Amino acid sequence: MTIAWYDWAGYLGVALVLLAFLLLQAHKLHGNGLVYQLMNIFGAIGVMLSLLFGTFNASAFVMQVAWLVIGIYGVVRRTARPPGRP
Repeated sequence: MTIAWYDWAGYLGVALVLLAFLLLQAHKLHGNGLVYQLMNIFGAIGVMLSLLFGTFNASAFVMQVAWLVIGIYGVVRRTARPPGRP
């Protein structure tokens, strides 16, 4: 059985999203932190790649687009706030 690059991208994406959630629940990351947001963004991109180049699933793709947009919003909001504000 050969696993294509896009399958690996999907597995890595799922692992990143799940690890981010686990670290959030373990209080190792903050929900508004940059690392948490980036893990979710890159995780969503990985899953999207697996859906685009592998077997496409529209509902899963829409969910990953939403995950990506929310993650980008979090990064933009974090970088746009004044210094000293959480």
